[in-house]
Amino acid sequence: MSALRLGPLLRYTDGSSATVWVETSRPCTAEVRCADGAGGTAHSFQIAGHHYALIPVTGLTAGTTTTYEVLLDGTQVWPLPGSPFPPSAIHAPGPEGDLNVAFGSCRWASPPAGGDDPVGPDALDALATRLAADPEGERPHVLLLLGDQVYADETSDDTQRWLAGRRDLKEEPGSGVADYEEYTHLYYESWLDPRIRWLLSTVPSFMIFDDHDVIDDWNTSAAWLADMRSTGWWQERLLSGLMSYWVHQHLGNLSLEELAADPVYEAVREVPDGTDVLRAFAARADADAATVRWSYRRDFGRVRLVMVDSRAARVLAEDERAMLDPGEEAWLREQVRDTPESYDHLLIGTSLPWLLPHLVHDAEGWNAALCGGERGARWARFGEKVRRAADLEHWSAFPESFAGLAEVIAEAGSGDHAPATVCVLSGDVHHAYIAEPSWPGPDPDARVVQLVCSPVHNSVPLSMRLAFRIGWSAMARGIGRGLARHGRLPQPPVSWRKTGGPWFGNQLMTLTLRGRSARLRLEHAKARQGTGPSLTTLLDSELAP
Repeated sequence: MSALRLGPLLRYTDGSSATVWVETSRPCTAEVRCADGAGGTAHSFQIAGHHYALIPVTGLTAGTTTTYEVLLDGTQVWPLPGSPFPPSAIHAPGPEGDLNVAFGSCRWASPPAGGDDPVGPDALDALATRLAADPEGERPHVLLLLGDQVYADETSDDTQRWLAGRRDLKEEPGSGVADYEEYTHLYYESWLDPRIRWLLSTVPSFMIFDDHDVIDDWNTSAAWLADMRSTGWWQERLLSGLMSYWVHQHLGNLSLEELAADPVYEAVREVPDGTDVLRAFAARADADAATVRWSYRRDFGRVRLVMVDSRAARVLAEDERAMLDPGEEAWLREQVRDTPESYDHLLIGTSLPWLLPHLVHDAEGWNAALCGGERGARWARFGEKVRRAADLEHWSAFPESFAGLAEVIAEAGSGDHAPATVCVLSGDVHHAYIAEPSWPGPDPDARVVQLVCSPVHNSVPLSMRLAFRIGWSAMARGIGRGLARHGRLPQPPVSWRKTGGPWFGNQLMTLTLRGRSARLRLEHAKARQGTGPSLTTLLDSELAP
């Protein structure tokens, strides 16, 4: 009999359909049965000895909520026997109405129950605790996970003990994961946490990778990539990372129509073992990033989300450096230009912040100029060392792309059909803040904000806390201007100011979008004896009336 190994995860959801992702112990037919009669089935597919199914759920009624159960070969496997959590449910959004969007990034797996947690309570655990205690209360309609869902390069003590049972950790890649099987262990560690498992079964989630899903500072520069490719372990790490991301995260971002048109998904399901098919796909993506699009767009009523791949789509040649390759940049412009009258709010998800503290922004631009040869070969070599040591690889390290995104945002936020808000949602930097840009000419009609929320469950050293606090100061701006002059940098196309934060700790932001109004809430996870962690509100602010 087939058993449920991981999941269910409620993923893509619209007014009439949804997808539910599961991993099973053997080949089987997976089924979702909803209390209102909706449902669907899918036969499992196999990757590297693991069996998965993405179950299409059809027949949902817009604006309603229905509980569901999961069956494998006709036997119920979810809810788990004796579960302390309420039944998992699918909410089918209507064409209008409120939308609550919770988001954050950077989550280390929580330790086993009763274990010491050196970085404090997990914000997703705290969210699950609140929802389970009040299933009829306010809840996110969608959860956006903006990168570093797993840490392939920073593994837990438990995982390192498991890895040591497979291979010698004194040999590369050491305590980081080496292959697909080891990636699956990361997902088990992260998603089998009972609260997280239930939360992901009942709140639709959309995801995008960031660097730690593969390795810290993934695709920093052409020189960095050449060094990685010269090792004996990099190729297997990267291909396994892309394969496991496709299976565990990417598929659930797609609608039923997109899945039906996806040749890789079709090919994987047509063969008894799809490992070779998926590995060849990952190898093509590595050789030419333009052959695959990890970015995607979702419309939730009158809210548009454009989730941007700011890792794998980079152009790294120093004379052509870009955060997005030409095809990806054109795609982004097409998504915001398409029927602008159909959305009241535009959310641009990018794991890396667009607007950083001014000193950090100028340091990254200065470094990019040095590495590009602006001050000669000796400075270029120095710049590459600094780039890697200081993690200088955000949007501001790609100045033309920074300016290009400013242009896209200004265009999207201006004109007769301008949305009420344009919100750039980001994580990565292990703290939270709000920044607002201004353009030299007229500002866009929409309110434009950079919203950064990180980490969900991680830490930030004291040195980084001080750097991010100082980075916004007048003194830091002066230092930054000096670096900009040395790098012969042009003025950026926008100026900006911090209007909230910085806040440190494990946290989540939630946008509540109602018609053309928008409200932002920031909540911190706090330990609480006996009943699990809780969320405490630090900010509740109106973005648009």
